[in-house]
Amino acid sequence: MANASYGQFCPVAMAAEILCTRWTIVLVRELAAGSTRFNDLRRGVPRMSPALLSQRLKDLEAAGIVFRAPVARESGVFDYRLTRAGLELAPVVEAFGVWGKRWIDGDLSLEQLDVQLLMWDMRRGLVVDPMPDRKVIVQFRYAELPTDRRSWWLVVEPDQETQLCSVDPGADVDLYVSADLKTMTAIWMGYDTLAEALGDGRLLLTGDDALAKSIESWLGLSPFAKTRPALTAEAAE
Repeated sequence: MANASYGQFCPVAMAAEILCTRWTIVLVRELAAGSTRFNDLRRGVPRMSPALLSQRLKDLEAAGIVFRAPVARESGVFDYRLTRAGLELAPVVEAFGVWGKRWIDGDLSLEQLDVQLLMWDMRRGLVVDPMPDRKVIVQFRYAELPTDRRSWWLVVEPDQETQLCSVDPGADVDLYVSADLKTMTAIWMGYDTLAEALGDGRLLLTGDDALAKSIESWLGLSPFAKTRPALTAEAAE
């Protein structure tokens, strides 16, 4: 990072030297969202190479934004966590996201589809409390995608972290959710609604009736879903 100096004493320039290298702010977003293991971080930034991820983590550690802690009873495994300085970046990352949702054309956002990232975020946003007090499996199916990326399973168990599987977990599915990837991404991002997609048949729910009827209560949306695009907000005024 030091080789990319702007040569300015301005705090904005000095912060940009650390945070504006490729993938860095996106990696901080994933850390701020709660991912701590290397493999989990990879799932949150699926198009970032493992080598670059490792380098960016080292850079952030050197900058005092991340610290690495060994995991007890797991030899060679580390947690990556934000320091106090890193935690203070959380509202900065949120402001980036709010600005992006308000001022970048939603159609452009929906051209950047990534099923792995979408499902990883949906796993994190799932609201467990409204779901039955038992093991629940929800399968998402995207018929237009290649076979190896077409089906994803969320496995929800009481008092356990929700698991995301890209391979059949080998248990009965409680609810099938079928849509195209663009529709599901638009719902997650707040550009579309579950009610509209269900109403016109772009989203289909098959299986447990209670789970299907309560989907709006447990399918959490993006933290930016409620942020209204600026042009839409201005038109409503």
